Amino acid sequence: MQKSQKVVITDFIQNPPRVESETLDGVAEVCALQALCEEDLDGKIESADAIIAYHYIHISEVTLKKLRKCKVIARGGVGFDNVDIRAASGLGIPVCNVPDYGTEDVADAAVGLMVSLARGAVLLNSRLRSGKGEWSPSQAAPLHRMRGSVFGIVGLGRIGTAAAVRAKSMGMDVLFYDPYKPDGYEKSLGIRRAESLGELVSQAFMLSVHCPLTPETQHLIDAEAISQMPEGSYLVNTARGAIVDTAAIPSAIEAGRLAGAGIDVFEWEKVQEDDPLIVAWRDPDHPAHHRVLITPHSAFYSEESLIDLRTKAAETCRKALLGQTLRNVVNGVTGQTS
Repeated sequence: MQKSQKVVITDFIQNPPRVESETLDGVAEVCALQALCEEDLDGKIESADAIIAYHYIHISEVTLKKLRKCKVIARGGVGFDNVDIRAASGLGIPVCNVPDYGTEDVADAAVGLMVSLARGAVLLNSRLRSGKGEWSPSQAAPLHRMRGSVFGIVGLGRIGTAAAVRAKSMGMDVLFYDPYKPDGYEKSLGIRRAESLGELVSQAFMLSVHCPLTPETQHLIDAEAISQMPEGSYLVNTARGAIVDTAAIPSAIEAGRLAGAGIDVFEWEKVQEDDPLIVAWRDPDHPAHHRVLITPHSAFYSEESLIDLRTKAAETCRKALLGQTLRNVVNGVTGQTS
């Protein structure tokens, strides 16, 4: 295969892209643009034979129409909401994701956030560090035993299932809501199924979000859903930011509906200083300051998962450039129509 082919990594990965270059050795040159917005791609991506895109930028129809010979867009991650799937399909460009690179890492992070919140570690650490209150567990009262409590899961995909297994091993009563999951998974895992979102949230002492972002799930967990959760419950989101209306969290914590929240993802990637949750989280006088645990879209990250992700995304490009069958195609396109 001629070396003149080019794979462009749009964002996130820094130069030199050693993992991708090793995987694509003898097939293509690799260039990492480190773009911060879609406009940064202009004039640098049009001749790409394949693209690897991460999560810092959105790739719209405007950019896709500029691609002259792109054989695949490999989305470096599970979600693919930042690529205009409809436009890519219309142009005959396959879009593939990497659905399995960090399953255990995200599940570990989700359960870890939940345990840190529900066992009072976040609250006590924050208040004691700030010199507030007595050096006593009474500051976190009332704390309730996790064993036997309801661990609610929104979306029983790979990561949701991994989280369910972890929660069940800790003795929690695992309940999930996923209208697209066929019957029987609850029996194979020894967990329970909720027939509606309302049934799930009304029972969930701990609610963990693991579904993809779609028009149907946009702000699925909003103020109304949170208001149905048991008083003093906990919310964690390690999936996609826009699934949870984070603006509803500060008031829910003030009212005591939520005892805490762990948020790894927002609707934005670069911090928005005026975001209501960010404002409350940074305000020492707001109860969210001591009860909200925020991480910077890092639940997926471990050294091992990052290598897996980069290698698998590059292998997808390699397959496309060699004319081999692609896996994990999310838009039903197997190759260019032209």
